[in-house]
Amino acid sequence: MIEERKVTSEEAVLIGIITQHQTEEKTNEYLDELEFLTVTAGGVAVKRFIQRLDSPNPKTFIGTGKLDEVKAYIDTHNIETAIFDDELSSGQLRNIEKVLNCKILDRTNLILDIFASRAQTSYARTQVELAQCQYLLPRLTRLWTHLERQKGGIGLRGPGETEIETDRRIIREKIVLLKEKLKVIDKQMAVQRKNRGKLVRVALVGYTNVGKSTLMNVISKSDVFAENKLFATLDTTVRKVVIKNIPFLLTDTVGFIRKLPTQLVESFKSTLDEVREADLLLHVVDISHPSFEDHIASVNKILDEIKSSDKPVIMVFNKIDAYEPEVIEADDLVTEKTEIHYTLDEWRKTWMSKSGDNCLFISALNKENLDEFKEKVFEEIKKIHITRFPYNDFLYDEYNEED
Repeated sequence: MIEERKVTSEEAVLIGIITQHQTEEKTNEYLDELEFLTVTAGGVAVKRFIQRLDSPNPKTFIGTGKLDEVKAYIDTHNIETAIFDDELSSGQLRNIEKVLNCKILDRTNLILDIFASRAQTSYARTQVELAQCQYLLPRLTRLWTHLERQKGGIGLRGPGETEIETDRRIIREKIVLLKEKLKVIDKQMAVQRKNRGKLVRVALVGYTNVGKSTLMNVISKSDVFAENKLFATLDTTVRKVVIKNIPFLLTDTVGFIRKLPTQLVESFKSTLDEVREADLLLHVVDISHPSFEDHIASVNKILDEIKSSDKPVIMVFNKIDAYEPEVIEADDLVTEKTEIHYTLDEWRKTWMSKSGDNCLFISALNKENLDEFKEKVFEEIKKIHITRFPYNDFLYDEYNEED
């Protein structure tokens, strides 16, 4: 009889720092996100280590005393992995590995690993592989630490350097090949976009795991993969949608995240072309997340980087079914009312009121307020459509008469 093997998640400790530029509250938010990333990658975070520093230690990221504390915990509990919340240099990686003697990952490496596991198409896999090679190139020295045990002497001079240089050359050549491959695919995708004609293009943008794919499925009646994990969608999906009498193209794009690795922004430029060429952006926000305002700022920053911040935008606040404001008890005379206590109606009266009708509150999962959403999208697409096809004005008149 075959004995069933019990599948266990890889245990990891998370490590972050509080600096003069990053408060304790912000550090905890980042570590919450890092924990979600760890779960998405197939691991489980068992403990967090936080240290207050003026700036990261250039040699070991955290102080030597804190590093010894981490080592003691790892040795005692047989932990396999230590994950740092910021990108580590090759020197930091090498020094930390010498002390902890376990697998060391930083935030960038973890995100790249998730992207690698999520990429489905040849295009997405090529983009991720390019980003991984670009990340790996300056960090190759840590792969050859076993050579440090060689003390030199006859026949033992310089083998490590030779192997490293050989690997660097191989990776550089691979980067060139991957870039060439992406250029070919980019041309194919540009032709595809051109062949779509002059239909109005609408792109779903937003932070990762805010419900873009769920909204895509509801509006387009399609079956795009959606899951309550980070980066469930990597491959751009385009669907033709018709609201009332106007057809348009709806695109689901990769989600953004704070501290998004520059290698990924670079390699996913073509995917982001769908955003650049869109006529209208639907900025989807998870209003149930306590840091949704930071998420909005992160997305706006990336939109600005890819020169898409001047496009018409409808703010779509999703997951209203999961939103629960903190309640102040009647006899509580100490607690001051802040944003965490706002109801949805109170949120509407804040800075959101400046957006006017371009600010919607929906639940894609429970299909709440979708009629209002469709009506608003229709009105915005209609404006663009009339500009592009002025000879189709009679269609709208006929439609309105039927109403």
